[in-house]
Amino acid sequence: MHPDSNPRFVSRLTRNTLALILAGGRGSRLQHLTKWRAKPGVPFAGKFRIIDFPLSNCMNSGIRRIGVLTQYKAHSLILHIQRGWGFLRGEFGEFVELLPAQQRIESNWYEGTADAVYQNLDIIRNHDPDYVLILAGDHIYKMDYGTMVAYHVESGADMTVGCIEVDLEKAQEFGVMGVDDQGRVHKFQEKPAQPEPIPGREDHAVASMGIYVFNKGFLFEQLIKDADTAESNHDFGKDIMPYVIDRYRVMAYPFRDAKTGEQSYWRDVGTVDAFWAANLELIGVTPPLSLYDDTWPIWTYQEQLPPAKFVFDDDDRRGMAVDSMVSGGCIISGSVVRHSLLFSNVRLNSYSYLEDCVVLPDVNVARSCRISKAVIDRGCRIPEGTVIGEDAKADAQRFYVTPAGVVLVTPDMLGQVKHYVR
Repeated sequence: MHPDSNPRFVSRLTRNTLALILAGGRGSRLQHLTKWRAKPGVPFAGKFRIIDFPLSNCMNSGIRRIGVLTQYKAHSLILHIQRGWGFLRGEFGEFVELLPAQQRIESNWYEGTADAVYQNLDIIRNHDPDYVLILAGDHIYKMDYGTMVAYHVESGADMTVGCIEVDLEKAQEFGVMGVDDQGRVHKFQEKPAQPEPIPGREDHAVASMGIYVFNKGFLFEQLIKDADTAESNHDFGKDIMPYVIDRYRVMAYPFRDAKTGEQSYWRDVGTVDAFWAANLELIGVTPPLSLYDDTWPIWTYQEQLPPAKFVFDDDDRRGMAVDSMVSGGCIISGSVVRHSLLFSNVRLNSYSYLEDCVVLPDVNVARSCRISKAVIDRGCRIPEGTVIGEDAKADAQRFYVTPAGVVLVTPDMLGQVKHYVR
C-alpha cells in the first residue's frame, strides 16, 4: 500500500507515546445533564459517550497505552470504560487504565489539569514513555495524533500544542496563542477579555485545543516545578503554558484536514445549546462529522439491542421518522418524529409528535405528547398529554430553558426521583 493512501500515521513514535485523557471535570455549563455524571460520560450521537471520541482517536492513531484521569461523579464514566474499553491485550503492552483521584502524592484531590497529571507521576514513570500526549476528555472530533507527535519530534519542540482558528468573538472562551511564521508560540493568554487576532485576519484568533505533546523528561520537570509554586493554579493553560513559552521551544500544531488544508471538525459541547446543536448536526445529508466513516471508526460499549421498530400505519396514527437518526431498541408506535436524534431504547406511544429533539436512552413518551426543540435526559417518563417547546414561560416554570430556547428535561424535573447515574 502506498503510504499516502493510509489515513493513519502509526509508527514507533505512537507506540512509545502514553496518552492521558483528562476526564475529571463536571462541565457545569451543561446544567442538569452533569448533575449525576461527569461531562465526558454524557451520551452523544445516539449510541456513544463524549469520552469515546478521544479514546477512538487514540486507537485509530496507534496509541494503545492510555490513562483516563477521573474525579467528579465518575461512576457512570467508569462503568462505560470498563464495559466498552476492556478489549486491549495487556500482555502486548496495551491498556486503558482508570486513574481516579486517589491522593497518591498529595493529600488533596486534583486541583487543576497539571496537578492531575502530577499526582500520577509515579505511574507515568513506570510506563516509561518517550512522549506524553495530554488530551481533554470532553470534545468531539476525529484526529490522527500520530501526525501531531511526528510534528513535535521533527520540529525539535519541548512542548507542542494542538490549535484551531476561532471567531474572535468566541476566543474569550479559549486559551489564545500568538504564533510566528515558523509555528512557534510566542504569546499565550488564558480566556482573555480582548483576544489578540491573527495578523492579517482581524476576525479570527488561534486557540488552544487543550491537547499537548511533551517530551517525558520536560513534562516531569515542569510539573514538579509547578507543584512547588504555592501561588500556582496547577493548570496547563493558566500556569504551565505562560511559563514555558518564553523559556523553551513550544510549537503550535494546526488541526487541519490533510487533503484540503481546511479547519477540521471540532466541537466543544460545553453548553446545552451546543450539545443540542452538535447532535442535530449529525442527521444532515452531509454532516460535518460522519459517523459512517469506516476508515476512522468511533468505538464504544455496544449494547445488544433489537433493531428500531415503527408500528401502525393509520392516517391518524402512523409510526414514522423523517430526517432523523433512530438508534437500536427504539419503538416508534403510532407517533411522528421529525428532525430529531433518538438514542437507544426510546419508546414513543401513539399520537405523539417530536421535532428538533435530542432524546437520550431509556426515555418513554406517553400518548398525545407534543415536544419540540428539547433535550430529554436519560430515563425520563413523559406523562400523557405533555406539551414542551411551545410556551417558553410555562416551560421555564418546570424545566431549564437555554438562552437559545432549547428546553432541557430531566427525571427530577418531572418529579421522578430515581437518579439515572448511567
